[in-house]
Amino acid sequence: MASLTRREGQRQTPPGWGWGRGSCGRWRYCTVSEVRSRCTAAAQRYLRWWYRKTHVEKKAPFIDLFNSLPLRQIYGCPLGGFGGGTITRGWRGEFCRWQLNPGLYHYKTVIADQFTVCLRRRGQTIYQQVLSVERPNTLQGWNWGYCGHYAFYHALYPRAWTVYQLPGQDVVLTCRQITPIIPHDYQDTSLPVGVFVWEVENENDEDVDVSIMFTLRNGMGTKEDKRGGHWNEPFSVEKEGKRVSGVLLHHCIPVNPYTLAISAREKAGTGVTHITAFNPAGTGQEVWQDLLSDGRLDSPAGKSSHTEKGEATAAAVCARCTVPARGHGSVELALAWDMPCIHFGSKEKMHLRRYTRYFGSSGDAGPALSHYALTHYEQWEEKIEAWQKPILEDSELPPWYKSALFNELYFLADGGTLWVELPPEACAEDVQGPRGAGLSQLFPVLQEYGRFAYLEGQEYRMYNTYDVHFYASFALVMLWPKLEISLQYDIAAAVLNEDTQPRLYLMNGQTAQVKLKNVVPHDIGEPSDEPWQHVNAYLIHDTASWKDLNLKFVLQVYRDYYLTHDSTYLRDMWPVCQAVMDSELKFDTDNDGLIENAGFADQTYDAWVATGASAYCGSLWLAAVCMMCKMAEILDDGGVLHKYSAILQKGSEAFERLLWNGKYYNYDSSKGISSTSIMSDQCAGQWFLRACGLGQGEFEVFPKSHVLSALKTIFEMNVMGFSDGTMGAVNGMRPDGVPDTTSLQSNEVWVGVVYALAATMIQEGLVQEGFRTAEGCYRTVWERLGMAFQTPEAYCQRKLFRSLAYMRPLSIWSMQLALESRAGRAPDSPTHE
Repeated sequence: MASLTRREGQRQTPPGWGWGRGSCGRWRYCTVSEVRSRCTAAAQRYLRWWYRKTHVEKKAPFIDLFNSLPLRQIYGCPLGGFGGGTITRGWRGEFCRWQLNPGLYHYKTVIADQFTVCLRRRGQTIYQQVLSVERPNTLQGWNWGYCGHYAFYHALYPRAWTVYQLPGQDVVLTCRQITPIIPHDYQDTSLPVGVFVWEVENENDEDVDVSIMFTLRNGMGTKEDKRGGHWNEPFSVEKEGKRVSGVLLHHCIPVNPYTLAISAREKAGTGVTHITAFNPAGTGQEVWQDLLSDGRLDSPAGKSSHTEKGEATAAAVCARCTVPARGHGSVELALAWDMPCIHFGSKEKMHLRRYTRYFGSSGDAGPALSHYALTHYEQWEEKIEAWQKPILEDSELPPWYKSALFNELYFLADGGTLWVELPPEACAEDVQGPRGAGLSQLFPVLQEYGRFAYLEGQEYRMYNTYDVHFYASFALVMLWPKLEISLQYDIAAAVLNEDTQPRLYLMNGQTAQVKLKNVVPHDIGEPSDEPWQHVNAYLIHDTASWKDLNLKFVLQVYRDYYLTHDSTYLRDMWPVCQAVMDSELKFDTDNDGLIENAGFADQTYDAWVATGASAYCGSLWLAAVCMMCKMAEILDDGGVLHKYSAILQKGSEAFERLLWNGKYYNYDSSKGISSTSIMSDQCAGQWFLRACGLGQGEFEVFPKSHVLSALKTIFEMNVMGFSDGTMGAVNGMRPDGVPDTTSLQSNEVWVGVVYALAATMIQEGLVQEGFRTAEGCYRTVWERLGMAFQTPEAYCQRKLFRSLAYMRPLSIWSMQLALESRAGRAPDSPTHE
């Protein structure tokens, strides 16, 4: 495990199956001035829009170039399931990242939120210490400054372990943090809870009484904490002979009020006490002395008074047990939060979070959530271990991969995630829109599994950004496939409908229709507006002209069917696939069977322009055409099969003729400065085909020899020729071995693209090359940069990075699918129905 105080420059590979605290270099953001120097006119338009958004509308912009997040190398495993908000506990033990309001983050270490240990022998307190390395200006009556050399942190999402070797006491504490993130579980995975199991090893020859005190501020350390009207109250719940006690902290604000709950389980040999309220801005002396005197808290009855304006409040819960000489003991504490009813920035509608289906929406679920968490966490751990164990015990998989595979899943919960219920009064017409009647299972699916959405990134605040979800979706469809199906139905409904509202696009100054019929939207909205109701929050370009969005819908439809065998889903989506492909055909301007890019930002690489035929969009197009043929075959639609078989033959010939240069596929056919660049993502179409059991034999689209040659060239040039193979694959490399610097994005490494590239290599038998490629990203992000649980979209060789905590790296699960396919554990290829 990794020391909490490891000095900068040290390196230590975490042992086997998780992530330990790593070191970092001096990395920094791409600054506004650097971006502006590339496109001054666009930056000026952005500045005008940004000012209107932040100063006139008083809302957070969907991308805020002027207030990028600073790199803080402090984060650990987040708490909380999908869609109920998250609270991140850092590797030093601090509570330091809050996402309770949907899609909005507060980055602040709240000093009062701590664990404190008290040791007593023979009726005397011999040791009392806040388990934090902090030395704050508040609560100075407490004993701060725990020496980090005696503590170690280890994380394997959704669990984490912090080990404290109490100096001079021969006592070792291990705090095991648990959140119910469980594949194929659509109940407990939604719960806004976290459990802390404290295991105690007493290496002394006499018994020791051990108390663990959990203190928590009412709020997140924002100005709302001091608006007044907040209050706390103790609670106790007993059910089926199991008793849990704690304190509720009611945070009473006008929009999205919530209650925090701290609690502990009472059982034989464990006593639970509390302090209902104390001042987190004071010295804290009364709390400290209360615990010091007898290892217990006073446990006053009744609720606290409401806070006055300018006043903050906090509470404490203490669990105490006696640990025998040379023996073990444990206490169990929990943190839960209840914000059942949420409004987005527009305040147009109220939404109920998913967990309210099981715990109600009245705002009084804190006690029940606490009791459920503390009495079910052992079952959660059994399920988590059963899921993770086969991968962790696979000796052929490198340790770093096991760590990355599970820890990158943090974003499914901590990506501003929404998981909401349809309103009880909703009907099919409400969610289908005027043109969505053909989606027979849309309403039943959303009724049963709710609506799911997550942000493109914690800094790029757009929900279900579809060109990026294309990469990330492997994690969802492999582990929670019903959520992927739900998301796809929402996208399909948006495809079939249109919004005639004009909108100004910032970077070109033009107006365009917000949403066209039969075109896949870029996203389903932003938290400052009303997601699902107002789609396409992305205001930079008119995404109706993007070449990849429609194709990625078709590719995901077949991939989802291939992995789930949900034939009703396939039949529902078939007309939508035909509609978006018909819409896409207009981009084949010369009728050669291959679409062309138009010389402006018209795909996910929205700052790296392609003109004419391109390796990226061309490969996606041909893969989508191939899947149209496969779906037509399954559904026995001879007319569509004939149509797209002809296009596939003609388009494949054009792709090879226009782009194959004997070693790899050129970036595009324009003969421009980037035309012959080696793009790391040039085999994206083949990646998806092979992930779906296609791309070979009868359904071979790209010649196998060409695919292998392209991948080997990418490995040689973009991987090993870039920073000696230690940083993954650069997006664009010139044939002479120099990175393509014609755009911001061509010169970057995109972590999610690298994981997808590694999966492609594994699919084609280049297993070691695939692992070597992906390892460079893991080592750079999780170890050298210290970006644990905030994996960025991009970084480049000259120590710049962009967009912390991003969706695309979830594509690492496509590596796992590729490995399972090679081992013969992938689904059989579907046939005629």
